[in-house]
Amino acid sequence: MGLSRIKVLHLITGLDTGGAEVNLQRLTGAMDGGRIENVVVSLTAPGPLSKTIRDQGVKVDAVGMSRSLPTPAALYRLYRILRAERPDVLQTWLYHSDLIGLLVGRAARVPAIAWNIRCSDMGDEYRRGLNGALVRMLARLSSRPDAVVTNSHAGRAEHAALGYRPRRWEVLENGFDLDTFKPRHDAPARLRRELGLPDGRILIGLVARYDPIKDHKGFLAAAAELLSSDGEVHFVLAGGDIDRNNRDLTALIDRLGLGERVHLLGRRDDMPELTAGLDIATCCSLGEGFPTVVGEAMACAVPCVVTDVGDAARIVGDTGIVVPAGDARALAEGWRALIAKGIPGRAELGRQAVARIESEYAMTNCVERYQAFYESLVNHPSP
Repeated sequence: MGLSRIKVLHLITGLDTGGAEVNLQRLTGAMDGGRIENVVVSLTAPGPLSKTIRDQGVKVDAVGMSRSLPTPAALYRLYRILRAERPDVLQTWLYHSDLIGLLVGRAARVPAIAWNIRCSDMGDEYRRGLNGALVRMLARLSSRPDAVVTNSHAGRAEHAALGYRPRRWEVLENGFDLDTFKPRHDAPARLRRELGLPDGRILIGLVARYDPIKDHKGFLAAAAELLSSDGEVHFVLAGGDIDRNNRDLTALIDRLGLGERVHLLGRRDDMPELTAGLDIATCCSLGEGFPTVVGEAMACAVPCVVTDVGDAARIVGDTGIVVPAGDARALAEGWRALIAKGIPGRAELGRQAVARIESEYAMTNCVERYQAFYESLVNHPSP
């Protein structure tokens, strides 16, 4: 006798284009509709990803809550949505949704509730103020949901150290769409034409929004260090607020004398093509859980230099180089080591990186793990 279809309602703070939101969109779009019926609810306004999720055939709703403290009216709207949808599982994404989803979900008598943690050590600023108070409250409440999901082993360890004591831990790592992120042999030449550069110029890239945790300052310091001995290298930065309107960023570039060696491309809609055009990809974050950009670059056959944060070293394995976080000189040395391998050496690392993503982190594997997890919650509930 086959398993009955399970209804999962995903509650997330918003549907902007951040890492958690994009992973939710990809996950729900790839699930087997015969096994899992997905509904996505945004606590705030619908957001730009709402249309993408709807176009996948997934129902989307929004509570319309402000980003300040939730009002009783907003909580009641969420309660009514839950009572109308009657999900088998309430999957909350990110801290605010974890707390609100637990409180309202229990009131609405949702049979199973799972939290989803998407970070590991995000820096001291995340432990102070309202956010720090929220995390401490969640730690005290962590035995109340039926399970706590993390997308990284580092995230589980970090939150256990913060006092999380769930009934059940589940590490469900991100997956990658290998039909979208893949090697593109014409991408390097196309990207160089866009930048007005001749063939042969080495491009080192960082795809990340402008945020202190992403350490653009360290990236640019490493760029200056590298250019002191390697003059044919250019640096490509893309992401939210990565453009000439960012005065702090442009001032730092000017102060370091990097001039036209740094290309600020802003937010892009062609990340698979852009990533595939790089020679070396970088994640120099000071804190991460599961850095998606690393897996995306590897799937595009681009070798990576990453800082040893979150699960970055676990993802890269022996297909790239791992350096300490916050060490610009070590980052520059990592780039030098990959440059010294030449085109054949980097191509071989790229092939190994693709094979690693295919075997360990394909989206099909991620989807199956989530589906099996939801089925286990429903068919083998926690005591």
